Amino acid sequence: MLVKSVIKDIQSLALKKHREQSGLYLAEGPKLVEELLLHHRQQLVALYALPQWIDTHREQLQGVAVTAIDENDLTRVSQLQTPHQVLAVVRQPAQPSPIATNNFTVVCCGLQDPGNLGTIIRTADWFGVRQLVCSPDTVDCFNPKVVQATMGSILRVAVHYLDLASWIDQWPGVPVLAAQMKGVDIRTMDPVSEAILLIGNESVGIPGSLLAKASVMVSIPGKGQVESLNAAVATGILLSYLR
Repeated sequence: MLVKSVIKDIQSLALKKHREQSGLYLAEGPKLVEELLLHHRQQLVALYALPQWIDTHREQLQGVAVTAIDENDLTRVSQLQTPHQVLAVVRQPAQPSPIATNNFTVVCCGLQDPGNLGTIIRTADWFGVRQLVCSPDTVDCFNPKVVQATMGSILRVAVHYLDLASWIDQWPGVPVLAAQMKGVDIRTMDPVSEAILLIGNESVGIPGSLLAKASVMVSIPGKGQVESLNAAVATGILLSYLR
């Protein structure tokens, strides 16, 4: 049984300010934790799991300290509606400054939905994009819902929070593509290895100050009556052509 102070510390990581102060975040569920054990053990700070999960993962857990907890404690510390057997406290990685040259960067402008950002991170990983740059008002990438939606990709894709205009201005030779309703048909464009792709907020889109920096507006042609696409879906379609 976990003591109250440990429960409180784990629960506090649901809040951004505590994640920032501690430099830690939560990763829940077998897939995320198994990825940590296989490739990112140095980031693992603490591990809590149901006894049956521990019993079936003895080999992977060699050399790792794990605390057995019951379902009541797991429910208390989990941020999921249905807790998944195991929970890890993870150290946020130190990331080098993002470099746009010889790189493909997805830039998120004020995204607020955790599921959208998590899915964009996962999609970027699928298409070999190694970095995202986000505006400071974009949802925290270590929000438990974001982490869960990445399905482990948070461990492989670097996410940075910067002033977007200043960062883009550092790379005058790198093409800047802005996802817009009206623009160049993405199906006519060739894959690129170096570019900055701007993805806008779910409701207000890309700020005008950033649109002014775009080399080209790109659009996804549709055949139905839907007004717009979900930001994560649009990102996936665009990357499928650009990568």
